[in-house]
Amino acid sequence: MTGPTFEAEVDEPPAFVFDLDGTLIDSVYQHVVAWHDALRQLGVNLPVWRIHRRIGMSGGLFVEALARETGMAVDDAVSRRISRAHVEAFERLRASIAPLPGAEALLQALERAGVRWAIATSGSSEVAYPALELLGVPDATLVTRNEVRHAKPDPDLFLVAAARLHVPAARCVVVGDSVWDLLAARRARALGIGLLSGGYGRDELERAGAYRIYEDPADLLSHLDEIGVRQVP
Repeated sequence: MTGPTFEAEVDEPPAFVFDLDGTLIDSVYQHVVAWHDALRQLGVNLPVWRIHRRIGMSGGLFVEALARETGMAVDDAVSRRISRAHVEAFERLRASIAPLPGAEALLQALERAGVRWAIATSGSSEVAYPALELLGVPDATLVTRNEVRHAKPDPDLFLVAAARLHVPAARCVVVGDSVWDLLAARRARALGIGLLSGGYGRDELERAGAYRIYEDPADLLSHLDEIGVRQVP
């Protein structure tokens, strides 16, 4: 007598939602310099290490943190002025920005494997869309700060990205380089993967909820099997 037989369950690989700055493109320190320049225009000389600790969160929360740390009065007009100065300073640095090692190859590998993916960034549309051209994916699914009520560490960006991919957020893997990415991923009930390419340390990313950590997109590409993706040659 033989026992019952079961058909193997065919399961799709997870969908991927990527942060942009420090995850797919090497732009974290350009953002730090741009924020530093924007603040200096208002007479605020905030140490760059303090700015770096805020990269990845929404610009609005960044300005709120600035007000708390400096005692500066920041109304809506001042907030808009700082944000505009940041965008202008960042544009002056755009020529120095390049994809991170393996970023383009990683996205191509996911396409070949039939894996759905999107990009979700706390940056504005005017800053984010040129990066798609840089990565060679001008038609990629992109969610920016302009399209949600709250950016990271709130989960809105990742929830919208999952909806556009037509998958539950719990079926997504969020790839990011900052603690703000991983906190937002946890709140979206998605699995979080940390990359060291944005300057945060391994311990910080693990404490924020990363269940795997890789050096950069190239390192992640070589370990896709650990995340349930079978690569197509």
